[in-house]
Amino acid sequence: MIMELNNTIALILGGGRGTRLFPLTKIRAKPAVPLAAKYRLIDIPISNCINSGLNRAYVLTQFLSESLHRHLRQTYTFDHFSGGFVELLAAQQTVNSGTDWYQGTADAVRKNLVHLRESWIKHVLILSGDQLYRMDFRDMMRTHIESGAAATIAGIPVTRKDASSLGIMQVDDTGRVTGFVEKPQTEEEIAKVRMEPSWIDARGIESQGRDLLASMGLYIFDKDLMVDMLENSLHSDFGKEVFPEAINTHKVQLHLFDGYWEDIGTIRSFYEANLSLAGKNPPFDIRNRHAPIYSRPRFLPPTIMGDAKITGSLIADGCRIGDNVTIENSVIGLRTVIGDNVTIKDSVVMGADFIEMQDADLGGKLPVGVGAGSVIQGAILDKNCRVGENVRILNEAKIDHQGEDDDLQIREGISIVIKDGQIPNGFTC
Repeated sequence: MIMELNNTIALILGGGRGTRLFPLTKIRAKPAVPLAAKYRLIDIPISNCINSGLNRAYVLTQFLSESLHRHLRQTYTFDHFSGGFVELLAAQQTVNSGTDWYQGTADAVRKNLVHLRESWIKHVLILSGDQLYRMDFRDMMRTHIESGAAATIAGIPVTRKDASSLGIMQVDDTGRVTGFVEKPQTEEEIAKVRMEPSWIDARGIESQGRDLLASMGLYIFDKDLMVDMLENSLHSDFGKEVFPEAINTHKVQLHLFDGYWEDIGTIRSFYEANLSLAGKNPPFDIRNRHAPIYSRPRFLPPTIMGDAKITGSLIADGCRIGDNVTIENSVIGLRTVIGDNVTIKDSVVMGADFIEMQDADLGGKLPVGVGAGSVIQGAILDKNCRVGENVRILNEAKIDHQGEDDDLQIREGISIVIKDGQIPNGFTC
């Protein structure tokens, strides 16, 4: 499969405005949102590509792409002899008509077809920029080639409870996709695409009560087919339009997958996915040495801590943690500063973009980090937050507050201090 991957380009779709992840996407593109103390969401699909032997990728985005661009530039630099690259393709206007804002995933690819006309490209791997999973794309390419399909889609078995938020496929005995229902809500819709659990079991995956196959939003297309479908249609979305049309006109094959997979599209899913990585037996292993997650190399000092009790948590480099600190079931990001007598539970603290000197002139601002005596629980603290002393962020009233310009917002029951936000001494929520 190495030869086939040498003829493959990866297109990583950066998504739209990321409104469901707001305010984490207030100042950055969705793929640039920090993950697991030291990574960004975009590192997941790119790492999967590199670990699969695929080192040529474009990232398509249009909203707030500056920090994403900087991260890609500082992280993914290949040697001169491999021909590898990871480049950002942001929406732009050119002399050609119709080359402005992307109107959807398919439209984004259509407006960048000029980059796919290289003669060496035979296949296009289309990935999402906001999912957490580990996959060897050589296996998916093997499915694509051996089946003789024009397009292949990755699918995962799910229960009926999960089906209402996913695209559900029906396949025949050979694995060819024959039907598709987007987010089925009724028993009649589910009945159209239900699979026999024995079919899943027969392919080496235990069905365990799962009788539906969900699209993971990962595709391999023969380039000529994809170009033809995009040039001869006005389709704007791959999942809702291009893929269903391909089922009706060409052979589309299922690649069955049964590892950990999480679509990080909401504040709740982002929060829960991060905390799940901090346990003793995380569902997604970020320590896998055979398929590591890559990110920007940094030259940070080790974390230094005083008399602290830390359980079930991830602690990144460059942190300074004070005395009598308790951290439970939390993710503590790069360069985080935590004062004395602080308690942090069930929270994601993203850290800081810089190390603030202790004798710095702050011009009336609070220091970066979490001040002494504060209690943070069930919260997300975005980068460069300045949380004062004796602050209590608990959301004990269990309310939502979504003022877009406020430094503290509560969404889906989770308190969020926005990037560069400041919470005054003694504040209680």
